[in-house]
Amino acid sequence: MRIVATDRDPSQWRGDALVLFIIEGKMDPVDQLGEEIASLVKQKASRLRFTGKEDSLLAVDTPGGIVGSIYLAGLGSADGASPEPWRRGIALVVRQAGKDRHRRILILPGGAATLEVHSALAEGALLSEYSFDRYKSGLDPSEKPEPIEELLVHGGDERSLARGSMNAIAQNFARDLVNEPGNVINPAGLAERASAMAGECGLECSIFDEEKMREMGMNGILSVGAGSHNAPRLIHLVYRPSGPSRERIAFVGKGLTFDSGGLNIKPGDYMRSMKGDKTGACNVLALMKAVAESKPDLEIHGFAGAAENMPGGGAYRPDDIIRMFNGKTVEVDNTDAEGRIVLGDVLAYASSQKPAVMIDMATLTGACVVALGPYTAGILGNDTALVASFREASGRTGERVWELPMDDERLKKKIRSEVADVANNGGRYGGAITAAMFLREFVGEGIKWLHVDIAGVDSSDEEYGYYRKGATGFGVRTCLEWLSKYYKQ
Repeated sequence: MRIVATDRDPSQWRGDALVLFIIEGKMDPVDQLGEEIASLVKQKASRLRFTGKEDSLLAVDTPGGIVGSIYLAGLGSADGASPEPWRRGIALVVRQAGKDRHRRILILPGGAATLEVHSALAEGALLSEYSFDRYKSGLDPSEKPEPIEELLVHGGDERSLARGSMNAIAQNFARDLVNEPGNVINPAGLAERASAMAGECGLECSIFDEEKMREMGMNGILSVGAGSHNAPRLIHLVYRPSGPSRERIAFVGKGLTFDSGGLNIKPGDYMRSMKGDKTGACNVLALMKAVAESKPDLEIHGFAGAAENMPGGGAYRPDDIIRMFNGKTVEVDNTDAEGRIVLGDVLAYASSQKPAVMIDMATLTGACVVALGPYTAGILGNDTALVASFREASGRTGERVWELPMDDERLKKKIRSEVADVANNGGRYGGAITAAMFLREFVGEGIKWLHVDIAGVDSSDEEYGYYRKGATGFGVRTCLEWLSKYYKQ
């Protein structure tokens, strides 16, 4: 799908469909269609009780008119400035237009559309178009929506549209990686994808194999991967600006390409979706792809710890004590709390690169899903301003986050070990918080750090807004939006 700006007179445009956005109760935008067409649209809207409620869509066929269909997308009762209703509104349009076999569509956003809205239109269109069907054979072409060739935005800001397209393409890249099964992407396979992407984008890429990680003392990730014949990998991507760098930023992702639970093996129902346990790492690869394109004046590092947690003969055990990269020791209470052990090593290694700010993303705890549900990510950090800025960014992207407290010393005692520096499991209650407390043990002194627990939001079991069933890539756009405050757009 091409998304381009146009200043063409809408009355002179001949295409398949035209799109208007309606604030609830305000049908004024319809009047620009001319008296005859406007009357037809308003009559149907009245008959079907379409008022512009959020997530509503009205399709009006106009046989013999200037276009085949006119779509009205509802924005709700807000003033139209918030980008999220526009993002979801264009998603409804794109899906319906695909079913209607429309190829060229003109959008009339009107004067209410801000630059953020223009970016959101591109994001919503490309995110909603995404599908993962590469392994399906014998698809009936008549049942598959026709891809839209061109989306024209009247009065659109080219820079904002390009930025939105870049963000969505990056997020869809993450979704592709996450949706791949464990027999296609194992730790070495993820490293190969990272290396190929880095080569295409001009990023530095270092891949550390089992032997190299043993030399480095990364016994956490090595222990988690010891039960699999697919050896772990550490991925390190670097973007360096052409001129002086204002700051060094690090992103860290958990990359369990499959998680059986290890010797504390998961029940079958909980193992079913564990190809998605690599989402954090996939998100890091995706946002580094976008970073390479946007070229900020920052030095940005992306780290991903890739391992497969299996119950093989070499598997690590409950009661094992592991010495991590930073020298701290971990007592293993539960082998299914493996993600934090992998992340501990990677966070410690990332800290050795001396970033000013470090953000990690991980499908870390079921406790976070219990606390916040499947639509909101948990965030925890050691810097109030960093947490606040990330929440602000999430408000603009529509990716809901909520801060969980990490200041209760009584809860911290739950990860105390009698035989090691820290235990990898703090029990059932407050599990998302104790997991973050564990991670904090491996964050270097003086580094501003934020942890994003994306368990639950990493995939969707329903079609909603601009998401289909499957991987969402949640977090990619918010990280990019947050990052944008550090450099001039």
